[in-house]
Amino acid sequence: MIDGHPAWAGAALVWIVMGIENPVHLLFIAAVALIVLGPKRLPEVAKALGHGIREFRQAVSQPPEPHVPPAPVHAPSPAAAPETATQPEPPEAR
Repeated sequence: MIDGHPAWAGAALVWIVMGIENPVHLLFIAAVALIVLGPKRLPEVAKALGHGIREFRQAVSQPPEPHVPPAPVHAPSPAAAPETATQPEPPEAR
């Protein structure tokens, strides 16, 4: 029970707000889906939709994982950097 109402009351309210208070409406939606998707793709789409809903419910019901910031990456110090080769100075012409 949620706030003194049965758990299914919220789902029923959603159906009524969406205008689907009659089972004939559900049959009409199913017929349109069958026409649009075809008999071969409809089971695939229904399976994918069910899988997505299941994943969503699992993600919502799990507590959030604590955020662990990544370890900072330190740049090499200048002393550890390789030195560049210096060119010898040409002798001065006299």
